[in-house]
Amino acid sequence: MGTAEWIAVAAAVVAALGLGAAFLAWSKVRAVRKAQLVLLGGGKQDLVDFAVSLQARIDDVLRAVDEIAAGLSRVDRRVDTAVSKTSLVRYDAYEGAGGHQSASIALLDAARSGVVVSAIQGRDYARIYVKELDQGRSSVALSPEEQEAVERAMAR
Repeated sequence: MGTAEWIAVAAAVVAALGLGAAFLAWSKVRAVRKAQLVLLGGGKQDLVDFAVSLQARIDDVLRAVDEIAAGLSRVDRRVDTAVSKTSLVRYDAYEGAGGHQSASIALLDAARSGVVVSAIQGRDYARIYVKELDQGRSSVALSPEEQEAVERAMAR
């Protein structure tokens, strides 16, 4: 066997090894593509397109979460100013009136702001008083019963 023949045999072996390596690479790529199809749900796009679309969806979700958080903040502010603390105190405003016919009701928000409404019942008349509270302070002095209604409301 001459040199040319050895070179031809070596070239044939190298070609066979190259074909074997190409077949192995082809089967690996085929397996990766099959796995990619499972991941992509049978779509025709590649992983890069899929990753880009996922990032766009994630960005949309983050924007939606930010909008929801802003909405919740607005709702929290509205809830804080809503009447959420109430209490009713019944009492006899006058000696001998009997039956606890007078009453004071406190209607307050979380910051102790709101109103105290008192209905004073006498034998032949009734009077209604409304006193405004701003953070627990009234510009007009509260009666002991009104103060009790405020304290009970805030204790709830």
